[in-house]
Amino acid sequence: MGLLHLLRPALSIIPEVQEPRYKVSLKVKMLITGITLFIYLICCQIPLYGVYRTTGADPFYWMRVILASNKGTLMELGISPIVTSGMILQLLAGVGIIQVNQSIREDKMLFNAAQKLLSFIMALCEGMAYIWSGAYGDINQIGAGNALLLLIQLTFAGVIVTMLDEMLQKGYGLGSGISLFIATNVSENILWKSFSPITISSDKGTEFEGAIINLFHQMFTNKNTVNGLYLAFTRETAPNISNLLSTVLVILLVIYLQGFKVEVPISSQKIRGYVQNHGIKLFYTSNIPMIIQSTLVQNIYFLSQLLYKRFSTNYFVQLLGKWRDDGYQGHSVPVGGLAYYLSPLRDFKDIYEDPLHAIFYLFFVITVCGFFAKFWIQISGESARDVARKFKDEQIKIKGIRDESMVKYLQRYIPVAAFCGGVCIGLLTIVADLLGAIGSGNLYFIIKLGTGILLAVTIIYGYFETFHKDKVESSEIF
Repeated sequence: MGLLHLLRPALSIIPEVQEPRYKVSLKVKMLITGITLFIYLICCQIPLYGVYRTTGADPFYWMRVILASNKGTLMELGISPIVTSGMILQLLAGVGIIQVNQSIREDKMLFNAAQKLLSFIMALCEGMAYIWSGAYGDINQIGAGNALLLLIQLTFAGVIVTMLDEMLQKGYGLGSGISLFIATNVSENILWKSFSPITISSDKGTEFEGAIINLFHQMFTNKNTVNGLYLAFTRETAPNISNLLSTVLVILLVIYLQGFKVEVPISSQKIRGYVQNHGIKLFYTSNIPMIIQSTLVQNIYFLSQLLYKRFSTNYFVQLLGKWRDDGYQGHSVPVGGLAYYLSPLRDFKDIYEDPLHAIFYLFFVITVCGFFAKFWIQISGESARDVARKFKDEQIKIKGIRDESMVKYLQRYIPVAAFCGGVCIGLLTIVADLLGAIGSGNLYFIIKLGTGILLAVTIIYGYFETFHKDKVESSEIF
């Protein structure tokens, strides 16, 4: 009996979304996906009750876009509990501490239940740590009652996000809740940074926060048109047109790389004359490695800031990270320790000024993304052995390959595609940051979106493929 089987008695008390008893039509999937998104957006606007203050250091500032979280609301924790629980179980499965066979229905059910339960626990623990860190004010000022209410709200919101994600993944909607929330949050930030009508004051005078609106503002109000265009393209206090063009470049690059795949010719034994190609894409694991890597860094940031605030003079705490308040939007900047070396590069100048930081960050991102991509296929049911088993169950054969050699044939492509795809995702993230995609031009003043843009593009592209596939299967006409 494995560790997962110890969870069997608790299955009856863990909330679960039942599998659909009938095939859900594409129209219903779109409707449910829209309702799920509406619930998420509503939760992003509902403020937490019992907050004494929301100023001061924000432990999640650097990762809010990627974690689909919103400060001071029910979505304070975003998808962090879900992704963190998945990362922990993935590591446990990868090192053999827990044994799971995705082809066995009971193992798959127990693994999903364990991830769900751990997600609830993570929401509770992160909520407690957030309150203890003083993010909502000193506990003595908040009071025990309000602190308990805050914890209940954060935990309950974590449960809601987990159940919404499970509902979509069970087939009631399109994609997953994690992907939907990230794509929405990133798209919202890009649109806001491009068209925000808020005015800001700088040494150059009054400017608009939105890059495109500021472009027209500079063109029509600046006496020197050339100088106005220069400011619109190069300003550092807010998003500029160069950031926007870099964003478009990154989007086009990701879409281009999505087309790289190996075509495996397959035929059906049930349908005579049925011949089709099964594509093994370069981004075989999609954006999962980057989501997990970002969540890992976020948890290190969170722990480091929490400890540094309480024990800033401790040597080991300083090794984990040193932080400095920058006085803007209430967040802190990593200036030393592990947290600093895990922080993204702002631009090419950072490579020259601190090559050790650049080398460490490059090595970390590429290694972690490749590592997680390789292990993810083993527990997600997408390994060569799992794909070969699905082919046999559906009576599908690879042309020119015997059934007993199918696993060996797929083994030549799938693990390589997963690892190389993870490495490419990591490299693309670094490129997006260095090019200055919206939000990465000035790390200290603008929400960082380099990684978020990469995630959003791969997610939206995946939604397009899912939508097209479901539309073909259901033969629905809109």
